[in-house]
Amino acid sequence: MVNLAFVVAGSEATGGAGIQTDLKTFQQLGVFGVGALTCIVSFDPKNDWGHRFVPVEPQVIADQIEAATSTHDLDVVKIGMLGTPATIDQVATSLAAQPWRHVVLDPVLICKGQEPGAALDTDTALRAQILPLATVVTPNLFESLTLSGMDAIETVEDLTEAARRIAAESGAAVVAKGGTELPGPDAVDVLVEGDEVTIFSVPKIGEERVSGAGCTFAAAITAELAKGATVKDAVAVAKKLVTAAVEARVASKAPFTSVWQGAYQG
Repeated sequence: MVNLAFVVAGSEATGGAGIQTDLKTFQQLGVFGVGALTCIVSFDPKNDWGHRFVPVEPQVIADQIEAATSTHDLDVVKIGMLGTPATIDQVATSLAAQPWRHVVLDPVLICKGQEPGAALDTDTALRAQILPLATVVTPNLFESLTLSGMDAIETVEDLTEAARRIAAESGAAVVAKGGTELPGPDAVDVLVEGDEVTIFSVPKIGEERVSGAGCTFAAAITAELAKGATVKDAVAVAKKLVTAAVEARVASKAPFTSVWQGAYQG
């Protein structure tokens, strides 16, 4: 039997993030990937590599989700970049049309390429309509700070408290990611699942962020959950895969590197 996983996310043409990265991660972990596009993000090399953002029409998103869920028996989905309140409304409506064993939310709270007011509206809609559907949430440091309402996250204890607060609000398991931005020599992620807290820590591989690490992490969790893993075991595999992918990162003409999922051998 082939395990399947679904992803609803944006396209990022350089291959370093978005649905391109999600599907590569699924494939690397032996899972058949199915995806629906929510937006198209293109870096602009003529404008300091800024983001050009084009949303997909809500009806087109609905059509994609209908086609995917009618074709395959899908019960695990990753939610990536949505981008607009209209998109969020449509995705929430479409997801509600069937039960899901797991909804993994990578809560993209900064929609680059939007005006600040529009970005705030998107963040508010995401929190109100998608966060309650999630069974697993994977916020980065900034997202953990925003969702938890904390003033600062500077230690592992702070990160744990943020994860606890988000878990209490959402009812989901929360993996708060320290990444390169949490002070200290290690890349630390904190999983809060019910009353249990698990710390995942490896030495940092440099201090620069690598494009696609967050997408890959959430996608790996999704793939492992599709295969029947527990949340804790899925996070453990995701941590190993992302570490290998960062170590083997791909350089480019852009001012950033990208993760390479193919480096992970299980």
